[in-house]
Parts: sequence; C-alpha cells; structure tokens
Amino acid sequence: MVQKYQSPVRVYKHPFELIMAAYERRFPTCPLIPMFVDSDTVSEFKSEDGAIHVIERRCKLDIDAPRLLKKIAGVDYVYFVQKNSLNSRERTLHIEAHNETFSNRVIIHEHCCYTVHPENEDWTCFEQSASLDIKSFFGFESTVEKIAMKQYTSNIKKGKEIIEYYLRQLEEEGITFVPRWTPPSLGPSSETSSSSKSQALSAAVLVPDAAALKEGLNGEGLSSPGAASEPVVGTPDDKLDADYIKRYLGDLTPLQESCLIRLRQWLQETHKGKIPKDEHILRFLRARDFNIDKAREIMCQSLTWRKQHQVDYILDTWTPPQVLQDYYAGGWHHHDKDGRPLYVLRLGQMDTKGLVRALGEEALLRYVLSINEEGLRRCEENTKVFGRPISSWTCLVDLEGLNMRHLWRPGVKALLRIIEVVEANYPETLGRLLILRAPRVFPVLWTLVSPFIDDNTRRKFLIYAGNDYQGPGGLLDYIDKEIIPDFLSGECMCDVPEGGLVPKSLYRTAEELENEDLKLWTETIYQSASVFKGAPHEILIQIVDAASVITWDFDVCKGDIVFNIYHSKRSPQPPKKDSLGAHSIASPGGNNVQLIEKVWQLGRDYSTVESPLICREGESVQGSHVTRWPGFYILQWKFHSMPACAATNLPRVDDVLASLQVSSHKCKVMYYTEVIGSEDFRGSMTSLESSHSGFSQLSAATTSSSQSHSSSMISRWRFC
Repeated sequence: MVQKYQSPVRVYKHPFELIMAAYERRFPTCPLIPMFVDSDTVSEFKSEDGAIHVIERRCKLDIDAPRLLKKIAGVDYVYFVQKNSLNSRERTLHIEAHNETFSNRVIIHEHCCYTVHPENEDWTCFEQSASLDIKSFFGFESTVEKIAMKQYTSNIKKGKEIIEYYLRQLEEEGITFVPRWTPPSLGPSSETSSSSKSQALSAAVLVPDAAALKEGLNGEGLSSPGAASEPVVGTPDDKLDADYIKRYLGDLTPLQESCLIRLRQWLQETHKGKIPKDEHILRFLRARDFNIDKAREIMCQSLTWRKQHQVDYILDTWTPPQVLQDYYAGGWHHHDKDGRPLYVLRLGQMDTKGLVRALGEEALLRYVLSINEEGLRRCEENTKVFGRPISSWTCLVDLEGLNMRHLWRPGVKALLRIIEVVEANYPETLGRLLILRAPRVFPVLWTLVSPFIDDNTRRKFLIYAGNDYQGPGGLLDYIDKEIIPDFLSGECMCDVPEGGLVPKSLYRTAEELENEDLKLWTETIYQSASVFKGAPHEILIQIVDAASVITWDFDVCKGDIVFNIYHSKRSPQPPKKDSLGAHSIASPGGNNVQLIEKVWQLGRDYSTVESPLICREGESVQGSHVTRWPGFYILQWKFHSMPACAATNLPRVDDVLASLQVSSHKCKVMYYTEVIGSEDFRGSMTSLESSHSGFSQLSAATTSSSQSHSSSMISRWRFC
C-alpha cells in the first residue's frame, strides 16, 4: 500500500531571499540532522543571467534502523538523489528527491517548494508532499514502513526549526537582508544579487532532502516545477496554513495534518467548493483514528442524511413543542474549565415515559438534534472567545431521581435510537460526560445502552455515585465553583427546567403519534426513487403556460445514471398507484415509476428537449429548463453502466459508496423538482434557493458552476 504525506502551507515571515540564504547553510551536511551524513554534487547548471540555478546532489543518509535489518539488507547507508531548481526571477525553489538505494524494492518520492506568499511578498511559503511504496523488502515490509514513517514525521517537525536556527545565525552575523535578483543589464548590483540568489538556491537544496530522504510518505511527485507553485499562490481557502491549523483546529501531528489536507482536497475536487468546515472534517477523521477511507465513508453517509432531513435548517425553521420547553429537563449552562460549552441534563427529574407518550420518538430525536446543532454553534463561538480550538462540549447528567420508571421499554428504545443517530452524525462532539448521583438502578440502564456507545466516547465518561462528585477528583476539577448549578449545592442559578411529570391530558394516541412521526420525517422536500437496469424512474410535469421554468435538484446516492428530459403533447397513462396532476410528481411510495409506454416511439410520440446527462454516483446535480411549448414533460433517471475508470490517487465518491451497493443493477436517487413562472425565475440557482434546497450549512461556503445549454442551465458537483 502506498503511504502518502501532504503538508499544510508553512509560512516564514521573512523574504524569500533571506530564507534561501538560511537554507543554503544546511549544505554539504547539517549537524542538526544527524542522519544526513554527506552529499556530492552530481550536476549543476546556471543560466547566463544567473536567474536559474539547477543542482543535483547524491545524498548519503544513515538511517536509524535495527542493525539486524541493515545486515540483512547488506547496506550501512542509504543514498538519495535530490534535484533543486531555483528560479530567482520568479522567486521559487522546487526540490525533488527519490531514493537510489533499493529503488527496485522501495519507491520514495518527495516534492517540496518554496514560494512567495500570495498576499505579502516579504513572506515565504513552504509546502511538501511525499509518497512511499514498499514493493518488497526481504519479508520486513511492515517494519520498514514503520521506520520510514517514524523518521519522516520526526524530521518534518524539525524542518521549520532548522530554518529558524539558521535565520538567527544570520542575524547574529549582521545579515538581515539579501537583495533580490535583478537582470544583469540593469546595473552592476545585479551581479551581487544574482550571486546571493545562487547561494540561496544551494541552501534550499538540502533541507527538503533530509526530510524527503528520510521517508517520503505522502504526496504527489510533481514533475513540473510550475505545477507546484500554482496551488501555493492560490486563495487562502485553497490551502490550509499551519498557523491556522494550530489556532483553530489544535495541535496535530504531521500525519494527522496530512490526512486532514488530503480529505479536504478530495472534498474540494468532488464537491467543487461545497465542503464541510474543517472542524467537522476533523471530527470524522478523529472518530476513525485518521483512517481516511473509513472517515470518508461515514462522512458521506452523514452529509446525505443531513441533506435529506434538512438538519441544517432545524435551528431556524423548527420550534420545539411547548411540552418539551416545559418538561425536558436540559439546557446550556456556561462552560467548563477548558472552555467547552456545558450542557446540563437532569435525567432523573425527567418524565421520559410522559414525553414519549405526549410527543413520540421522532419529536424527541429532532429536539436532541437541535441541541447538537446548537452545540456546534457554541463551539465555534467559544473558539473565538477563548482564542484556542474548542470542538466539543461537556455534558453534565444528574441522575438523582432515576428509578425503574425510566426503564420503560419504549423510552429506552427512544434513547437507543437517539444514541445511534448522534453517534453516526456528531462524532467527537462530546468532550466529557459527567454522570452525577448515580443510583443503584443505574447499572441496569448502563448495561442496556453501553453497547451502543462508541469505545472512544465511553472513555470520556466519569461516573460518580452519591455525593462523590463533591470530593477530590470530582466536579471542581472540571467546572469552576462559580458556575456549579444550585441543585448540586453550587452558587449559580441554573435556568434548566426542573422537569416533572407530564400531565396525562397531553398524552396522544398511538395513531396520532404515528402520524406525527411520519410528518416530522417526511417534511423533507426530497423524494427517493430506485432505478433498475431496464426500469428507469420517471416523473410527469404538466405545463400549461409556455416559457415556464422546470427546476430540479437531485443526488445520485448509488450507481451511475443518465438524466433525460422529454416532451409529449399527450399525457402518458399514469400508473394505478400514483396520482399525477399539473406540476406534480410521482408519490414517494411509488419508488420506481415508468411513464413512457412501450408502444411509444421517440420522435413520434415524444421528443428529447435536452441532451442526456450522465451523472456519477455521489454527484449532486442542479439545473433548470425553460419550456418552449405547453404539454407534458417527463424527467427520467435511467440506469447507466460505465467502464472501470483509470486508477487515481484518491477514489471518487462512487468508489467510496460502492461498498454499500447491494446490487450492481440498481441505482438510487434523491430528488426535488419545482415549476416556476418565467416572471418569477431569476436564474437556475436562485430558483432552487427560493425553494429551500437543502445544502449543508456545515459548509463554510457554497459555490456552484453552471453551464448553459440551449434553454437550460445545469450545475453539478459531487455530493457524498
């Protein structure tokens, strides 16, 4: 398996030329990098004007590996070839390195680049990527991989420290400025400038070398120097800055940074700008121990779930029933000592049976989701207030009053359902759970729910029986005395409702609750359908006024499909189970509806009004069509089989979701459509915005690209 590494953009607040001068001092060997023994120049080229300087070196490394392994391999040192290309005119340095030793067994590539900061020409950016592919190594492939990764990551940390060390050394020598390169024709000073640039280049030659040689892990070897400079000089949103990561996301190891950057890059490529916030991506990575494939899979499922149920809008569009506001004994209460938002839940005082009987399971679940959404907002606010990353909250659960009434089976069932949904869609949001005054009945409840709680989450639980929370290692270790709630003998008045029994007059019948539950989760404007090989899904839209606008928004959840739009002057015979009217679509219960009759002929009974659009698994497609004639329009999703795609460095969304596919001859789509009068239509994207199209508000920003084809406009991007 190929191991990869991609660094964030590291910024030096010094001019490029001064950084090059510091970097040059790392040659021919660097005492700060003990493994870097020596280097010999293999070839060197300088342009006549001194702007271009290319040097290739053969570097000798003493890898820190077990003596037995070195003896088996028959080598004491490992050799790498490093090529540095300095362009003083463009103020860039590109470094490429690959292993010479065991090149038929192990393939290591690294690419590094120094460029001028896009927003401040007196600052310098550094970025590196690397890859490690061990084909075979005398049966020690796993051991070699671990050694390589360990040494590479340790030297990545040293890289910036070494540059800063030599910068201080230059300052001690009185060198705080190195002039920029200027063409020789501009004057005598150009020679001096050119010379200093050449020296800067040499310096750069070995820094990445040591890092690269040590163990390339993760990155794409870029063959063209120019190709690497473009991303670095992009907008701040294009790349993650190391200082930004530390300020807003926390201290991550080099490999964790690499996982975040690679997954974020994959989302940028597949979502075309519509990606979750970095904090949210990081939560899913942490939940799967930074396994990119596993994190990508659960995040894809969660984002689709959020869109389907419009969870992003829950805080703005849903008001909790008065029963919840009066009898749900939970609420936000200041923050803990780490700055995490603090949520207090008086579970022992809550009538879970009464709430379930009065509201139903789905209403309770929706309320818990709104609490989690509010928690995400509060984490962002506290990150700004406290000046450090805060990505989770603390929950304080008071169990005084818990008894067998709380073990009512439907109530426990609702609790397990809530845990399941929260675990799947809000990973790593619980920083700590303090369970206080646990009674004797608690072990019974814990036995029921603990199997449904992730191991990482369970490790965050602290359980106190009786008044143990008042002693050493208790509540005061985590919450300031001034904000301990009054019902826990604290000094702070807590606005959390006291709970109590829900009046039986508010109870509802099972039928009423079932209808209410159905209503809650069918409020989504999206409908689902299955598409089979030989059995497309079709919906009918009747247009009375020409120049109306048909808009659509759909996600391809599984398989590849072909999207078509047809027009017919006569209405097809609707299926018996589906009622179709003007501007209406097949009912969600239809699942798969076929309208075009077998006896119909294309060109005679109906015609194509748009070119077929092939949509890949995982894509989200938006678009519109301005109708030219009245009559009946048929939107069709048809099964499409595609040849296997060429291998890529990172799988597409369809590759990720393929593992979930039960049948290779079945596709699934989730769609929404609307007809708008031409006078009300302000563009394909605006029309969809007016109908509250559910795009994730976890995204820092949503952008869309559109293309015009005849009378229609279509935009598409990947959506997990």
